[in-house]
Amino acid sequence: MNPDTPAITTIQQAILTIRDQKVMLDRDLAVLYGVSTKRLNEQVKRNRDRFPGDFMFRLTKAEKEQVVAICDHLGALRYSRTNPFAFTEHGAVMVASILSTPQAVQTSILVVRAFVHFRALALTHKELTQRIEVLEKKFDRKFSVIFQTLRHLIETPQPTRKPIGFRQKPIDHEE
Repeated sequence: MNPDTPAITTIQQAILTIRDQKVMLDRDLAVLYGVSTKRLNEQVKRNRDRFPGDFMFRLTKAEKEQVVAICDHLGALRYSRTNPFAFTEHGAVMVASILSTPQAVQTSILVVRAFVHFRALALTHKELTQRIEVLEKKFDRKFSVIFQTLRHLIETPQPTRKPIGFRQKPIDHEE
């Protein structure tokens, strides 16, 4: 087992999908790189030309609220007056280069490995889907139930959320 596996797992848990991109928030990167979020954002602002739109973007208020609702470790964001920055894989590595601390350099390697792992998973998922489609075309409809089951198993489940708040049952007036 790779000695970096626990660290990579921690990083993978901090990677979120926002605007159809895999990103990490400034708070999570600051923790990983061993600096405060304020210091990280100061350095980003000083080096703004290193962070084009495909490296970094600021979350909208709605995106921030959604992230806070989904991620337990980001509960403190609820009280922040500013919306966090989201960094893509390239942006996360660029942050390490502007911080240039030994911890930032080592962590950037782990961040890249975590993003690469996610990319490999996505390719595997895509290949499985393509193989099932080829098999389905090759065999007749006798196996359609099997193919439907396989498709269902490889689909990413969407979490269902119960409505928040008290729901009063209707009063039955029949007496």
